[in-house]
Amino acid sequence: MASSSGTSGRQILPLLDRYILRQLLIALLALTGGATALIWLTQSLHFVSMVVQHGLSLRVFIQLTSLMLPSFIAVILPITTFLVVLFTYQRMVGDRELTVMRAAGRSPLELARPGLFCALFSVVLCYVLTLWLAPVSYHAFHRYEFQIRNRMAAFLLQDGVFTSLSGDMTVYVRGRTSDGQLHGVLVEDDRNPDSHTTILAERGTLLVVDDQPRVVLYDGSREEIDRHTGRLNVLTFGRNTIDLTSSRQNSHEDRDPDEMSLHELFHPDLHEVSERDRGKNIVVAWRRLTSPLTVLSFAMIGLVTVLRGAFSRHGNITRPLTAILTVVGLLAASLVLQNLAGRHLILVPLIWLEAVLPAIVCAVLLFLEQWTGSVRNAPARPVSAEPAP
Repeated sequence: MASSSGTSGRQILPLLDRYILRQLLIALLALTGGATALIWLTQSLHFVSMVVQHGLSLRVFIQLTSLMLPSFIAVILPITTFLVVLFTYQRMVGDRELTVMRAAGRSPLELARPGLFCALFSVVLCYVLTLWLAPVSYHAFHRYEFQIRNRMAAFLLQDGVFTSLSGDMTVYVRGRTSDGQLHGVLVEDDRNPDSHTTILAERGTLLVVDDQPRVVLYDGSREEIDRHTGRLNVLTFGRNTIDLTSSRQNSHEDRDPDEMSLHELFHPDLHEVSERDRGKNIVVAWRRLTSPLTVLSFAMIGLVTVLRGAFSRHGNITRPLTAILTVVGLLAASLVLQNLAGRHLILVPLIWLEAVLPAIVCAVLLFLEQWTGSVRNAPARPVSAEPAP
C-alpha cells in the first residue's frame, strides 16, 4: 500500500509532461540567465568610470549593479518564455517526438500542457518581481547611487585642479596629505543667486554627514560680493563648514515611479508627484498588473504556431518567423498604448486587452475543437512488452 501510494503521488504529472517541462524549465533558466547577464554587463559599463577614476571598490560596484537585476528579469521574462516554448516545441517537431505523441492519442491540450505549466510558472515569478522585488531593489539602487554620488566629492577633488562639483560650485586644492588633510583650499560658491562668494583657507578636512559631503575649513577668509550693491564683505574665520551639495539638489533624491509601491502609484502623495505625472504613475501601476499576463499570451502564440495544423517533415521557417513578428508587434503596440494612456487614462482598458486577448484567441484556435467535441482523440495502440530472451 505504501509503495502504491508513493507511486500515485509521483504520477500526478504524467511522465511525458515531466519530460517536456524539464526541458522547458532548463532552457528558460539558461536563456533568462544568459540574457540577464548580457544586459547587466552592458548597463554596468555606465559605472565602470566611477570605479576606475574615483577608486570605488569592486564590492561596491557589484552591490550597486546587482540591484538592477530584478528589473531586468521582469522585462525579459515574457520574451525568454516565448522563445523557450517556441523553439523547444519546434525542436521536438524536428525530432518527430510530437508526431509520435500525437499518434499515441495525445490531444492538443495534453501536448500544450507542459508549455502552459512553464508559462504559469513564469507568470507567478513575473508577478513577484513586478509587484514586490523589482520596486524594492530599484529603490535600494536609487538610494545607493544617490549616496555614492554625494560621497563622490571626496574622490573628485584632485591636487592642483579646479574641480567643478556642480554648476554653481568650484573647488581648488593645492595639495593633500595621506591622512586626508587638504591644504590651500579655494572655493567659488554661486549657490546664492544674490551674492558671489569666494572662500580661502589654509587647510581643511572632508566629512560625510547624513550622506551629504562637507568640508571643514580652518584659518581662512570669506569674501562675498553683493550682486545688487556691488559691496564686498570680508570675514575671517578660524573654522568654517561648507556643504558641497548643489542648492538645486534636494536632500533626498526624486522618487521614480519604478521604485514606488502599487498603493503609492494609485494614491500618490501630492507633495511628491505633480498633477502632470499622476497619469503616468497610474499607467505604470496598471503595467505592473498586466505585464505578467503577457507571458501567457506570448507562450500561447508559440504553442499555436507549433501545434496547430499539420506537421511538416522538412520543417517550416515561416510559422516561427510569423510568431516572432507577432510578438514584436505586440511589444510595440504595448509601448504605444502605455504612452497614449499616460495622457488619456480612458485608454487604460486597452492595456488589459492587449495583454489578455492574444492568449484567449490562441486558446480558441488551439483547443476549441477539443472543447466542443468535434474532434475525438485517436485511441492509443496498446504496447505489449515481450520478455527479453
